[in-house]
Amino acid sequence: MGVKSAKESRVYKNAYELAMEIFTISKAWPVEEKYSLVDQIRRSSRSVCANLREAWLKRRYEAHFISKLTDADGEAAETDTWLDFAHDCGYLALEDHKRLTAECEQVGAMLGSMLNSPEPFLLKAH
Repeated sequence: MGVKSAKESRVYKNAYELAMEIFTISKAWPVEEKYSLVDQIRRSSRSVCANLREAWLKRRYEAHFISKLTDADGEAAETDTWLDFAHDCGYLALEDHKRLTAECEQVGAMLGSMLNSPEPFLLKAH
């Protein structure tokens, strides 16, 4: 595997980059969305990363690892939903929506792959 921390993993890096892109782009959204759409999409996109870090620390126990990965996957799906709302409310241009949802889908696919084959990530008992 060669990855020593969750922060070194491709899925974490992609999820973090997506969260930062969402943070930047959501700065331009209307102030009346600050405590609804903006907070929700920022929270869910950041939670993908937070849950990945928690999953990494629980690699000794497969069920716990899978549980936290499942949480991360759920947060990625929630982020995708908020991206749809942002677009449909007119806050997110079609090109940005397509790009960000594709990035979100890629993160989800990587998480799905980890969920389907967790063994390479698990810590071996000594």
